[in-house]
Amino acid sequence: MRWWWFGPSVTRQELERELVAMADAGLGGVEVAYVYPLATATTEFGSDAFLADLRFAAERARELGLSFDLTLGSGWSFGGPHISTELAARHLHWEQREIGPVPLQVPVVSPWPGDDLVAAYIGAGSLQEQPESYERLPIVAGQVIIEAGEGPRIVLLGYARRTGQNVKRAAVGAEGLVLDHYSAAATQAHLRAVGDLMLDAVPAGLVGSVFCDSLEVYGSDWTPSLPSEFARRRGYDPLPVLYLLTINGPNAAQLRADYHRTLVELYEENFVAVCQRWAARRGVPFRIQAYGTPPATISSYRFADLFEGEGWGWQRITETRWASSAAHLYERTVVSAEVWTWVHSPSFRATPLDLKGEAHEHLLNGVNQLVGHGWPYSPSDAPGLGWFFYAAGALDDRNPWWPAMPELTRYLTRLCWLLQQGEPAADIALYVSNEDLFAIMGRAQGGSLNTWRETTRRIPGAITATIRAAGLDYDLIDDDAVTVTPPDRYRAVIIAATTMILDETATWLQKVIAAGGSVIMIDSTVLVPKAVTVQIAGLADALAAAVTADLKISPPPEIGFVHRRSEDAEIYLVINTGPMTRTFGVAPRTSLRSYEQWDALLSGRVLQAGAVNEGIELTLHPYEATVVVLTDEPIKKPSADPRDERRLPLTGDWQVAYDNEPAQPVDLPHIWENEPGRQHYAGAATYTTTIDLGSIELAAVEGRAMIDFGDCEVYGGGSTADDMVGPSYRVAVRGPVGEVAQVRVNGIPCGISWAPPYRVEITGALRSGTNEIEIIVYNTAANALAADEHITRLAAESEARYGRRFRMQDLDQAIATVRSGLLQVPTLVLRLSPRV
Repeated sequence: MRWWWFGPSVTRQELERELVAMADAGLGGVEVAYVYPLATATTEFGSDAFLADLRFAAERARELGLSFDLTLGSGWSFGGPHISTELAARHLHWEQREIGPVPLQVPVVSPWPGDDLVAAYIGAGSLQEQPESYERLPIVAGQVIIEAGEGPRIVLLGYARRTGQNVKRAAVGAEGLVLDHYSAAATQAHLRAVGDLMLDAVPAGLVGSVFCDSLEVYGSDWTPSLPSEFARRRGYDPLPVLYLLTINGPNAAQLRADYHRTLVELYEENFVAVCQRWAARRGVPFRIQAYGTPPATISSYRFADLFEGEGWGWQRITETRWASSAAHLYERTVVSAEVWTWVHSPSFRATPLDLKGEAHEHLLNGVNQLVGHGWPYSPSDAPGLGWFFYAAGALDDRNPWWPAMPELTRYLTRLCWLLQQGEPAADIALYVSNEDLFAIMGRAQGGSLNTWRETTRRIPGAITATIRAAGLDYDLIDDDAVTVTPPDRYRAVIIAATTMILDETATWLQKVIAAGGSVIMIDSTVLVPKAVTVQIAGLADALAAAVTADLKISPPPEIGFVHRRSEDAEIYLVINTGPMTRTFGVAPRTSLRSYEQWDALLSGRVLQAGAVNEGIELTLHPYEATVVVLTDEPIKKPSADPRDERRLPLTGDWQVAYDNEPAQPVDLPHIWENEPGRQHYAGAATYTTTIDLGSIELAAVEGRAMIDFGDCEVYGGGSTADDMVGPSYRVAVRGPVGEVAQVRVNGIPCGISWAPPYRVEITGALRSGTNEIEIIVYNTAANALAADEHITRLAAESEARYGRRFRMQDLDQAIATVRSGLLQVPTLVLRLSPRV
């Protein structure tokens, strides 16, 4: 879990309590992030007291078996008071002036302190009739020299300007400018001021990794050394033609491609590689989310030790896919994703099922480690709900549904472990033409400097959705990666929306074809001999002709899979990402003879087994996953569950008790929010009833008995909403309990239900005669959040004292769709022996 320290104001007692709570919940570790204050700061970032608290937390985490990762700076992106104006991020700023034909000598002045004139140009035309070409103007003795001309002209001025960006969400004492990520000197200054300080306080043996969050250095496209570095790397001086960054003209695409490739190289060499080498000297791995600005490519990851992504959506290109592709290409066994970044906004609204559903989307994108976003540190005596982050999930033990968290973490830990076995299996490489992206990106062209974002704009989502619907998986691949990728690794390479391609890549594509692979062209103008050219509508047929489906799924489209290949087994994680129960067949491409289906959620037990050639049929409930393992081992079929069952709706008298209140009669279905005074209640309620079972009836039970809470109700959700900030994941169902149900029968704890199918095994707890059924229902904290004025007050006080460093988001939507309680009448299900 990302662990937010606000201020950074913490106490040892609360650090201890929260670490123990994390360990008890089954979390694997923490990634400490130091952010803005929510009260008067009791210490400053970088102070001796702060560093001592870090050391204490690291040592206690080790004792509890938790990993402990450090973010290499407060807030994001890296920077602070140690970054001087000379080391701060910069960007190019362009200004136009229309002049007449008379000669001029214009003194060079700075429009803003720190602005430096890089170059000046002139062209015949006006603001209405823009010039078709420009010439560079001489700058002599601090003056721009403009000779006489004919008619109106445009002077174009290019300034190098500090972006002025300060560290976002900074802790007290960490305020300051964001560093120049193209400058090794700036990176080293930051590591000396922050990194060394932390690792001097917290020994490397206590640190799992040091971490860099997503790159958000807005608009940064300049560094003082860029002209000389460009000339050295590209073989020509950029200054005579630098205006082509903002003006269309001959060779503009090539200049822009060369320019942005130079920025990528400077970022890789002067930021990522510098951080990695420093971390290696300090004895810790360097982990990074390498996307955003600066314009990091897929292959930029290779300069780090550990790769991380974020963003859900298994049928589209996400930052998670960006990272997992790099990990597969550059042979990193473990690749992580920041998960739950915007899960079911606002804070405290997310349910365990939301967390499960979004985690599935990340796993389907090829990652095998999850970093939750996140756990807000909060003092035990904080008013109201306490402290929490301005956005994203508040995923700690203040959530009433927290009793379900250990089961969720065990489940996700098992899946992540499984997906770290063997090797990833993907048949398709989807080519990302960096040259094309470099030629169109940049603020001057109305685009961004985010290579991932420009990729998603250029490559239609229908391509990746078609690949997945065809029963195939893919890696993204770029020009740098082809140099380390064997041409026979992928069965097909898709070239989409490509107009520029490097010679080395063109040669590699020919080797792919020579090795028996296919190259499929979509909306591309580059020449690749023997390639197949199709429209997007024909991609499915082209894929079918090029490669047999890895896992043919007959239907539906909501079913996704991820495949790992080990020495003696094929492992498929198959997931229903939709809100309906689905029964479907799967046909793996394999020569292995036998299969087993494993229970993914609870036990790992074999649910069914058989011969692969006899067909495999699966049934998955909404947002349910299962594991299918193929081997040549002899088939060992599990004992079949009895098919006959008796369903006994629990329609007797029910009582409900909230917290320490006396029990009172209640009719089911029961919604807490409909009761007077309960709209803002967040907590638990205990429902009780009895049922009589005769000895003959109980003897008929063979193996299993369960409480079935009912089916889900499908409703809107599961995608971004227009009135919410960020891509907020929400499942598209409402369960029969709101949100978690813990079952005891005759005082015996039987289990907890929080995801479809909403059932709890009670085998062995029933007895002849009267049986007491006790169901404890836990809701979310969203109801309490809707009535909590304290966080708004804390935010206002923080702004008054420290300036606006954040803004709380979506608080007005806290209980828009909340339904708490037992929303259906539960049923006792008895599996009967065949003779009954």
